[in-house]
Amino acid sequence: MKLSFAMLSLAILVLISIISFANPNTLPNPMHGYIDFPSSRAYLCSLGKNGNCGQVMVEPQSVEGRKGFPRHGPADGKIASAGHRWFGELDEQSATRWTKVDVSPGKNTFHWTLTAPHRTTGWEYFITKQDWDPNAPLARSSFDLQPFCSRTDGGEMPSFEVSIDCDVPYRTGYQVILGVWTIYDTGNAFYQVIDANMKP
Repeated sequence: MKLSFAMLSLAILVLISIISFANPNTLPNPMHGYIDFPSSRAYLCSLGKNGNCGQVMVEPQSVEGRKGFPRHGPADGKIASAGHRWFGELDEQSATRWTKVDVSPGKNTFHWTLTAPHRTTGWEYFITKQDWDPNAPLARSSFDLQPFCSRTDGGEMPSFEVSIDCDVPYRTGYQVILGVWTIYDTGNAFYQVIDANMKP
């Protein structure tokens, strides 16, 4: 009887692991990553510099959804949360909702902290159009859908800190930068948005 109970317990644990691996919306997973420079919306939530953020305050590293943006990935209106039901507060959008960080056009370094690396396809960065509507939910129509910066890793395992040098296009005022870390051996990617005050 003891052996049967142990085997049943093991089977349940394996099943839970399989379910949460297959669907990132089922259970939170602390093992991923976030952009801490320039500080992302999720990271500023974890620092208490953005308010009323919900679960992402303790899990800025877990904003994970289906990969393939912009053709696939999270639906319009759900881009900031990666379509993850735990992080819906990130999808709230207005000109004044989020703390801004100063970013200048031209050379910038984007720094990710990874709480656990994954084999990586690559990294991409998108920016909103100059005339986007900051009071409407983030949608594909908000962004220039050609990434302004990308790096291909080809399945390599990154370190716990990743810095990527990018040439940010000229913009003025409030813009949103979207960073996407695409995982090689799952169907998912990690999404981080940066609320940027563009300063020439």
